[in-house]
Order: sequence, then structure tokens, then C-alpha cells
Amino acid sequence: MADPEFGPWLAQASILVVDDEPGMRNFLSRTLGPRCKRLEEAANADEASRLLDEQHFDIVILDNIMPGKNGVDWLTEQLALGFFADAILMTAYADLETAIQALRAGAVDFLLKPFRSNQLLNAVARCLDRVRLQRENLVLRHELRSSSNHILLRDKLVGDSDAIRQVRETISRVARLPTPVLFTGQSGTGKEVASRSLHLLSDRADKPFVPVNCSAIPPEIIESELFGHLKGAFTGADRAREGLFMHAQGGTLFLDEIGELPLSLQSKLLRVLEDLRVRPVGSEREIPVDLRFVFATNADLRESVRKGLFRSDLFFRINVMQIHLPPLKDRGNDVLDLAALYMRKLSQQLGMSPVPIDDAVRASLLRYDWPGNIRELRNLIERTLILGQFPDEFREDAHVDASEASDSLAEVERRHILSVLREVHDNREEAARRLGISRKTIDRKCASWNI
Repeated sequence: MADPEFGPWLAQASILVVDDEPGMRNFLSRTLGPRCKRLEEAANADEASRLLDEQHFDIVILDNIMPGKNGVDWLTEQLALGFFADAILMTAYADLETAIQALRAGAVDFLLKPFRSNQLLNAVARCLDRVRLQRENLVLRHELRSSSNHILLRDKLVGDSDAIRQVRETISRVARLPTPVLFTGQSGTGKEVASRSLHLLSDRADKPFVPVNCSAIPPEIIESELFGHLKGAFTGADRAREGLFMHAQGGTLFLDEIGELPLSLQSKLLRVLEDLRVRPVGSEREIPVDLRFVFATNADLRESVRKGLFRSDLFFRINVMQIHLPPLKDRGNDVLDLAALYMRKLSQQLGMSPVPIDDAVRASLLRYDWPGNIRELRNLIERTLILGQFPDEFREDAHVDASEASDSLAEVERRHILSVLREVHDNREEAARRLGISRKTIDRKCASWNI
């Protein structure tokens, strides 16, 4: 249970106490043990090193004066091996030189002996708050790179079509299991929203959900982003930094566009999946992690395996439970539910009056092929709000028979894409962004239209 005075983070923390005096270890254990998730004790530096090799700790509280090796020397040694916990140093002497050495060795706080239990608890709470803010800041930066659909959809898969109901049912069945899940489907079909829904239904819902777009991180830094690194591990690494594997500790790591992961990293990811241990760049130590892995791709991974672009052993490891997200054109009236939701949410967000979705528009929305899927629909609604009306091609007469609707589907798509191209003065990159489709799709369409 969370301590009301020191916040909910203490109840989730794992703490290592290192002191050669049994009386001090007993005091620290009685104070912290009932309040934290896990507490381990070590009577000396060697025992502490062994425990660090076996388990992950959020905080290490250690005495500076111990037989064999003092706390500062031990911290310096651990920093070179890969030490990513917060260290609180207990000392009876508050001299400046010891403080400087301890800070260089990685200590973030001091406790001057003798100290009271509330001083100890406050020091631990400060460490946990600092780490939490650092991790939330990094996760937020990755959130901003990802799709904003999940914010408007509130992590729920909207719609009553049979296809999406089946997806929801499968997610609910697998959510509480540790099994890796692979979401497949075209770009813009809602794979991140589905992943967040899976996380919220799991027993890790109160832990971090960390989304990573593998195609958005440059290949030269993706290993450091995922695994973390030590100070001096490469040019520009002026300090040690945790990777996203560790930031997702206890929660869910969502690796989007997994097919874009460089081959050199695929074998390392496979090791993490099998051993649940990560080795930061430049580190000699593997750090245990407790994660739920969720993957997504819009590529045909079997074809990528055949071409030698994706490791077959990694594919079989992540393809335990595959859930396919259907394209929007196959979801029937779901497009109308989504359009109404986006109209309501985006109008509030932009501070603009909603544009009515009349029968003619509804019929056009149902006829359109949606090559950019949900992302394209969202962009259409946003553009409609800004312009104050739906584009001409979505305001046609609704009274057409079925054969006319079928025959006009490709034409509606063509007019819509060409209309957006005109708006952006034939800038195909910008048109692709607005439509929520790839540049290659626009090039292919224009080539088929002899444009």
C-alpha cells in the first residue's frame, strides 16, 4: 500500500541496503521494508555487487565506512561496470572532500549519522521523484513523436463492426498474460491505440507505457536510445543514461515499426526477449528488466525474413500472438462513429464550431476507400474544421444507387488526392503527410493516373 506521506512511488520501489552493522541494517529494514515493494540487505561490498548482478534496484543506500572497501570506492567501481540506481551515502563525517568524491562516484544524496526515520524517508522520496521526472520527460519526448490518435481516442478502439469487435475480444483475452503481442495492419489503422488498450487491460496498467517508433530513431543512436549507455561509451556520451528498456521497467514497451529495426540490433533484441536482461553500451554488466513487449508493423515480416531483412528467429519469437488491425474501408459504419468523435474532439481542441456531417457527407465517407485509414480520416476532419466545410468530393449527392457508389469509389479517391495536391502546390511529401499515407502511395497513384 502507498505511504500517504511519501507518495505512491515508494510502494513500487526496490531498495538495496549496504552496511556492515546489523543494527543499522535492522533500522533501515524496519523503516523501509513495510513501505517499499522489495528490500534486500548486504553486509559488505562484495555481497552488494552480487545482488546488483542478479536484480535491478531503484535505490542503493550504503555506508561509506565498511571493512574491505568503502562506499565511495565501491560506487566508483560500479559506475564503470554500469550502475543505474540512485545511491544515498550514509556517513558520520560531512567533510567536503568526501562529498565531492561521492558525487563524482554517482551518489545523489547524503545522510549524516545519526539520522531519524523521516530524514531517511525524505531522502528516498527525493530520489524517486527525481528518477520519475527524468523518465517521464524522456517518455514524453517519444510520445510527441508518435501518433496523436491515441489521445483523442482515449486508448479505446472505437466502432461496432464485427472486425473491430473481434480485435477487442482478442486483446481482452491476452491482456493479462505475459505473452508478447504483434499488431499488424496498414499504416494508420490504430495499432498504437490497440497497444495502449492492451496495456490498460493488463496488470501493468499503473506502470509506464513507453512507445518507440523504430523508424523514427536514426540507426546510429537507436542502440543507445533502447539500451542506454555509460559515460564515455562513445564520442559525446558525457554522462551515463538509462535506455528506454529501463524506463519501461515494470510496464509495457511498445516497439512500433519493428520491421525497421536494423539487423545489427535484432540479435540484441532477441537476447533481451529471451533473458530479460539488457547491456547498456559500454557496460560490462547486464541489468535485469521486467517488461511486457508489444510490437507493431505495417510490413510483411515473412517477406522481410525471406529477403534477409529480418531475422527468422526474432520473427518467430515475437509472432506468438498476432492481432491484425483491419483497414478502415473494411469496418463499415465505424468510419461514421470515428468521424463524429474526431469532429467533436478536434473542434474542442481547436476552439472551432463543429462542421455538420449531413447525409451527403456520410454517404461519401462510407464510399471512400481510405488509403490512409484512420489517420487520413482524422486529417480530413481537422482540415474540414479549418476550412469550415468538407471538401467538394465529400459533399456529393447522397442519392446514388449501389452500382454508382461502387463505380465512383476510385474516382472519389482520385479527386480527393488531387485536391490535396493542389492545396500544397504539388508538394507530394506534404500531401502524403496531410493524407496520412506514404509518399510512395501518392507516387504510385499519380503514375497510374498518368500525372
